[in-house]
Amino acid sequence: MAWQSPIVVHPPAADGGRRVTVRGREVGVAHSDHELTELLRHAGLGEADMALDDPHLVEWRGGPHVWKKS
Repeated sequence: MAWQSPIVVHPPAADGGRRVTVRGREVGVAHSDHELTELLRHAGLGEADMALDDPHLVEWRGGPHVWKKS
């Protein structure tokens, strides 16, 4: 199996939400960096594991920090 970042933020859906998986387990849908951080916190990750711009920790599919505005 190929190496994969522990956190994957999937491409935006039509409503702007992005599915989030941690180590292959879906943890929810985020609509902003703040919501993403909260999802990760609820999934048990600490502050050191939430460096959103670290490509070794987070794989952004569809572009980093892209959130559809209403």
